[in-house]
Amino acid sequence: MPELTETLSALTAEAKSRILILDGAMGTMIQAREPGEADFRGSRFTDWDKPLQGNNDLLNLTRPDMIEAIHGEFIAAGADLVETNTFSATSIAQADYAMEALASEIAEEGAKAARRAADSAGRPVGVLGAIGPTNKTLSLSPDVNNPGYREVTFDQVQAAYQEQAAAMAPHIDAFLIETIFDTLNAKAAIKALVDLGTDLPVVISGTITDASGRTLSGQTAEAFWYSVRHARPWAIGLNCALGAEAMRPHIAAIANLADTRVIAYPNAGLPNEFGEYDETPEETSAQLGEWASSGLVNILGGCCGTTPAHIAAIASAAKGKPPREIPSPAPMMRLSGLEPFDLAG
Repeated sequence: MPELTETLSALTAEAKSRILILDGAMGTMIQAREPGEADFRGSRFTDWDKPLQGNNDLLNLTRPDMIEAIHGEFIAAGADLVETNTFSATSIAQADYAMEALASEIAEEGAKAARRAADSAGRPVGVLGAIGPTNKTLSLSPDVNNPGYREVTFDQVQAAYQEQAAAMAPHIDAFLIETIFDTLNAKAAIKALVDLGTDLPVVISGTITDASGRTLSGQTAEAFWYSVRHARPWAIGLNCALGAEAMRPHIAAIANLADTRVIAYPNAGLPNEFGEYDETPEETSAQLGEWASSGLVNILGGCCGTTPAHIAAIASAAKGKPPREIPSPAPMMRLSGLEPFDLAG
């Protein structure tokens, strides 16, 4: 079993009696501050030959004060767990800005910023090293005329993840492989952590992309769980793409099967025509409060569009409600393709 840090050990104990609270959307909070090109360049990248605005992870280097302050706001709102600002801190994702060589440094500084904020909380606050899906997919071809073509190989994705994970590991309490639209990318991340030899546990969160109820690579929520359960995650769940209303049945499906904690952090509804999120903290928390009352979850938080006000409201709605009881499924062979398959002994 993975070795828990003192902080995560304390939170694991607390999770037996209450629902833990995850933070909200880093991107939303950065956008609200309206950083300009100068913020992204700082003094170090004034002569960089590509536009840098929008590379939110780069702010770990140029505006760490901003990133640490955002973590602090979510902690003040009641977050027990904060995600590092490292969603795109891989050489693959940073290639869009010709910053592949800086990916490891971006990841390390993002982990340090979250650690500083967490350690200033005066209570146990865990830091999750966020590992995003990259902007490439291993299961699908980007060329409709060449189904066998891939922009990257499994080994390249694994190596990029391993570099990121190694940079973050000394400063975090667990890894968070999140917003998984392609299970094979997640497999590369899992193998990267195994090969790194870290004792830190992992949280895994997929994303159901639309009303089909499947990931982009075609799996149902149940099949997704079967595909990654061998990693023995500290928690499993879903985030992003959907608001709480559309996500609920898929979280319920995972909650019925998973023999570990269930984490859920939906968007603040669906984006409007301007790409903004209109769901209020009261609306989001009312829905997630019902999830808590129904015993579906162990950890609740927010994804796109959620602010400290949303997290405070979610924390209030979950307060005093018992966490989901972790089941002990009967032993049987459990396989997955696009659908789950159970073979009883």
